Amino acid sequence: MRIFIAFEGSFEPFDVSADETVETVKLMIKDYFHIPLSEDKQGRRYLELVYAGAALRNSWSLADVGISSCSTLKCFVKEEDKPILYVFNAVTQETMPVLEDISLLGKKVSDLRTLVTQRCGLPVSVYCLRTPQGLEMYDCNTLEDYQMDLGTTLRLDVWDGWKEFLMGCLLGQKLKVQRYLSKEGPVLKYQRRVALYMAAFHGYTDLSEWALKQGAKPHEAVGAHPYRAWCYEALHADVSRCPVHAAAETGRLLILKAFVNCSVLCLVCKDAAGQTPLTIAARHGHEDCVLYLLNKMWSTVSFLKIAVPMMIYIKIKQWILRAQNHSLHKSQLSRARGSGAKVGDTVMVDGFTTPRMTSKSWQKAGNRDSQSTLSKLPPLKEQTSRKAGSSLVVSQRCSRDQTLTLPPQVDANMFSDLQRHQQENWKRTTAPNGKQEMHIKNTYLPQVPLPPFSRVGYSHPSFYYAMPHAEGLLRSSFASFSQYSGRTPRENAVYCLAVASAFKEKRWLQQLGIARVLAKKSISTLTTQEGLAMCENHPEITL
Repeated sequence: MRIFIAFEGSFEPFDVSADETVETVKLMIKDYFHIPLSEDKQGRRYLELVYAGAALRNSWSLADVGISSCSTLKCFVKEEDKPILYVFNAVTQETMPVLEDISLLGKKVSDLRTLVTQRCGLPVSVYCLRTPQGLEMYDCNTLEDYQMDLGTTLRLDVWDGWKEFLMGCLLGQKLKVQRYLSKEGPVLKYQRRVALYMAAFHGYTDLSEWALKQGAKPHEAVGAHPYRAWCYEALHADVSRCPVHAAAETGRLLILKAFVNCSVLCLVCKDAAGQTPLTIAARHGHEDCVLYLLNKMWSTVSFLKIAVPMMIYIKIKQWILRAQNHSLHKSQLSRARGSGAKVGDTVMVDGFTTPRMTSKSWQKAGNRDSQSTLSKLPPLKEQTSRKAGSSLVVSQRCSRDQTLTLPPQVDANMFSDLQRHQQENWKRTTAPNGKQEMHIKNTYLPQVPLPPFSRVGYSHPSFYYAMPHAEGLLRSSFASFSQYSGRTPRENAVYCLAVASAFKEKRWLQQLGIARVLAKKSISTLTTQEGLAMCENHPEITL
């Protein structure tokens, strides 16, 4: 068949077979137009074919995606820079690419940690970076000292017992954050500051409101972990960043308003580089945050008989706070806290003490789940002992007198009503109001477009098995398919629909046909490799 290729203003015909793969067509285009392609450690230059709004994969055949005679394919030359480094996040179990200039390899580890913090939102004091060999990387050293090559994958480790807490902060789940708080006083205060910083970075209003009520201040630096308080002189410069700086950097206007309403000192709070929230918001191009901060800084504070400009009011408040702190330290000299650790505190010495930043879970770190003990049910049957006390005997008699009530049996006529009730509950669960979480997790569902609901009152034909033992064959074929493909038949169908939905210029029924062909091909491929003949004979049943 003949297809047409549109490339850089030219429109050329190509005679190809319907069974040809996209990779073969790309090679024909490369030879015809003499396009130089390359691939090295720093990047690659490649061809991309687009049909009906979707980029074609090299392994697809032309007929699989509905390409017929006289179809037009668009060809583009793309250049892609490969990441210099990869960082595996032990909290989210995701690998983050670092797309920077190659000169980053000559910089210090502190510069790399600054980039990682800007990407994931974790404060620099809650994690460390490790080499593939497990060696901890310190901020004062350069990446060349650890013999970093292009494409090396580093590991991000957090404090032991903090994975669940940080995951709750990343997802904005207030209850999960409260559940995994530390019982140590200094560590608890530090965790509240971390939670407020991450809530400001990701824009979680509920979590930030809870942290503010717990005593965390938006203009207070996150600081270092109490175990690292002794080495304050060698800490990363970004430990002085405050939650208000994170809100200004990411453009969280609602969080920024809440912080300023909590304390006007947020307007003049500076980081290690001397930048205020206004400077940070302007540097990142958040116009709405810049306008709000400017209006606040040039506003006035009205009292009974006088109106004071905001900047003068801030200076008066700073003077009052300094006087209060001075009087407090003067009255409590014995309890005054200096910089660094005190006698009896736990300290971490680099290279000497056992490392505590290995990303251990809450249970493995030696903590007990307080809710797990409450959720345990008493044994169903208890045997009384003659030597037990009277209270124990009475409680056991009461437990034996209680009868276990079972729900009534469901009649066949009530099945339709129950099914309708379950569907309504499912709709309420998946409602967009965000009050209830969705229990069915599938990453491909949001990408699959569905046609509008049809209100035509006709009944669909029932499905009958052609053979008495077809149900057993289907179950065995489904089990084999899931074993070799890694997806259930339903997940495979949803995946194929998600892939076919990229052809936006096609109608929905045409996208459905492409998805059926892709699903059938995936089944036939497994059949050829593993001998699953039944999947090839009944591809429609799998869909």
